[in-house]
Amino acid sequence: MTRQVYLDDLGIVCALGSGKQQIAERLFQGYGDSLSSTSEFTFGSEVTLGVVKEPLPSLQQFPASQQSRSNQLLLAALSQIQLSLDAALAGVPSAKIGVILGVSTSGIREGEEAWREYFANGQFPESYSYELQEMSAPAEFLAEQIGADGPAFNISTACSSSAKALASARRLIRHGICDVVVAGGVDVLCKLTVNGFSALDSVSASPCVPFSRNRSGINIGEGAALFVVTGERGASQSSVTIAGVGETSDAHHISAPAPDGRGAIAAMQQALDDAGCSAAELDYLNLHGTATPLNDSMEGLAVNQLFGSQLPCSSTKGYTGHTLGAAGAVEAGFGWLTLQQETLGISSPNKLQLPVHRWDGAMDESIPPIKLVSRENNRVASIERIMSNSFAFGGNNIAVLLERVQ
Repeated sequence: MTRQVYLDDLGIVCALGSGKQQIAERLFQGYGDSLSSTSEFTFGSEVTLGVVKEPLPSLQQFPASQQSRSNQLLLAALSQIQLSLDAALAGVPSAKIGVILGVSTSGIREGEEAWREYFANGQFPESYSYELQEMSAPAEFLAEQIGADGPAFNISTACSSSAKALASARRLIRHGICDVVVAGGVDVLCKLTVNGFSALDSVSASPCVPFSRNRSGINIGEGAALFVVTGERGASQSSVTIAGVGETSDAHHISAPAPDGRGAIAAMQQALDDAGCSAAELDYLNLHGTATPLNDSMEGLAVNQLFGSQLPCSSTKGYTGHTLGAAGAVEAGFGWLTLQQETLGISSPNKLQLPVHRWDGAMDESIPPIKLVSRENNRVASIERIMSNSFAFGGNNIAVLLERVQ
């Protein structure tokens, strides 16, 4: 099965901003003011989180069963791709249109607010609908908005969820089940995730510093990213394809990755093999880079073993926080922007930019050397292929390789 699958357009909103232009400019300049210190989710103790600050669409015209922050984020991302999506959907039967999303929270935030009122007043608010918390709710909502009658489902494999949504969309296109798929991910901040990760001693009170010897944990974030996925090339001057995917499960531990990196290495190698390219042909790697001690040590070892110490790479979670179920799509979105920056008018030939790695510069010398992108070394002459890593609980690993085609 060799049919190319294209990512025609991207809608994205996260703590770094909203829309391709704003996010790309901030990503490449190393913007340092996107994370927020707040006690909203932690009962008085402040933590640093990736809060979406952009105004979001109102849902007052929708039924209570659809009034969630997840759906607000999805509508914000959808509005950015509407023109491209309309063009892609022209003449396509509704049964050949799919929606595949990665998510881990769905409507849990609204459920928390409803239970708070229940405990205070003895009843749930009239506006609350338990349907909001169904894991399938975001995909069903989005399918309704775009008129999709094909496959519509959510994938929930923790931090690899929305990267797997892209892989699933690719399979649906390649096998002729769908002609167009809107694929990506969405997740929102809520007390369950912030306090749950805090209970695991995985949350940093200050901005995270991936691969630093001073790293102390993640910052949870929220956001949404949606791609128009097709088997036909869009109207843009250059296009991006999902050239390779590698999916593995090392099942080492319920929350810790296999420390020797075997699952990560296998996923990255599979993605290279699937794309028909060598490690030397990759131009940039977006690291999973959570800033937890175990993840960074494992990933650094895996990257060094497969690519050596000269492949430019960076973690972008210092801009967004860890957006959990949305992380794979958000970070694939950063890769898409990296490949499309000339088309978007962000950079000129021979002055292309790579996402800057935000941290304190104190490399953990116990991690094998890798080349982290800085403001001083983020300009390159060409970028043709990038890879994005996502590693989840249970040793669920995925690497997605994107390629720019002229």
